[in-house]
Amino acid sequence: MKKLKKLLKRVGPGFITGAADDDPAGIATYSQSGAQFGYHQLWTAPFSVPFMIAVQEMCGRIGLVTGKGLAGVMRHHYPKWLLYLSVGLLVFANTINIGANLGAMAASTKLLIDLPFYVLLVGFTVAVLALQIFVPYEKYASYLKFLTFSLFAYVVTVFIVKQNWTEIFISTFTPSVKVNSEVVMNIVAILGTTISPYLFFWQASEEVEEEVEHKKLKMMGQGIPRVYKSDIKDLRIDTVLGMLFSNIVMFFIMVTSASTLHKNGIFSVTTADQAASALKPVAGDFAFLVFALGIIGTGLLAVPVLAGSGSYAVSEIFGWKEGLYRKFHNARKFYGVIIAATLIGFIVNLTPIKPFQMLYYSAVVNGMIAPIILVLILFVANNKKIMGKYTNSKISNTLGIIITIFMFLSALFLLPYLFSSR
Repeated sequence: MKKLKKLLKRVGPGFITGAADDDPAGIATYSQSGAQFGYHQLWTAPFSVPFMIAVQEMCGRIGLVTGKGLAGVMRHHYPKWLLYLSVGLLVFANTINIGANLGAMAASTKLLIDLPFYVLLVGFTVAVLALQIFVPYEKYASYLKFLTFSLFAYVVTVFIVKQNWTEIFISTFTPSVKVNSEVVMNIVAILGTTISPYLFFWQASEEVEEEVEHKKLKMMGQGIPRVYKSDIKDLRIDTVLGMLFSNIVMFFIMVTSASTLHKNGIFSVTTADQAASALKPVAGDFAFLVFALGIIGTGLLAVPVLAGSGSYAVSEIFGWKEGLYRKFHNARKFYGVIIAATLIGFIVNLTPIKPFQMLYYSAVVNGMIAPIILVLILFVANNKKIMGKYTNSKISNTLGIIITIFMFLSALFLLPYLFSSR
């Protein structure tokens, strides 16, 4: 029990970031992967783990060492055009993602409550904004941790449904990739929802929030905190736990979808009821309820992360007061960006694209934007003027470079297909 309490004390921004990774966009993308390809893309779960850990540890370490978010660091040390490019790409991707998540929450709730989609959409938009603006950061952070447990329904389902464990083992540890547009698009989407730009900016800024909370800094962006080896160790443990949790859930969602949806001839997930049907073997008539709770819980977890990460970045560009620890009247511009991003996300739902299709497409967008921002993160994490003795290790650089090149090549392969007349 003491060991568990000690472990939970180390749970912080890294774990919340990992949990937020399994947002509605993640659930939709992993469900689509399992439905479309069966077990064949299970290898992406263990493949992405070391890269996720390396990238998020870099981002967290940058925030921990500098006392600034990523945009704040770039503002002080790199050309403005690089700063504007990275933050512009982030805000663009986040806004689409916010809209997709809000739409998915509303569509999922509609399975349970016979209300118009747009009424539910307005309700979730207002609720998400109220939580971010009026609930203190300390309470909200602890609240976020407990929302993650709604995803365990997928884990239970895997052991209820008959599985071909030999095929699962082979597909998990021996990648088999056919190079065509559908496969590459799915890989881009999976990597885009696991190694995602908003998570980079969020974890860096949240590490700084933690330093403010623990009185190591008076406020975000001002001063350089004193960092000890134990702080770096705690950061790494927290990040490893978060990324492992994220990918274990990812793996089980893919297996569940493969053994239920794919097996029963559902190869494309475009609606909430299709995605929810994956849970019927364990939840029966309550499948819609369990699914809706999962989408709502992870949506409430992820939308503030999306809106907050964009707001941190924009605020750091202009030197505004920032931080979820601040009251609304002390950081109106910071919260103004959150409100604007959420409302534009709401408007995104006025397009004819179905909410669950939009989730998948938002993951693809993230996958194409991420490698550009990863290059900047690698530069920052290796800059001794910024990081001092806490620059990247050889392992961090190797993993960071490999995943950046891999994501660049995947995105380049996909571009002609996206802009073809097909």
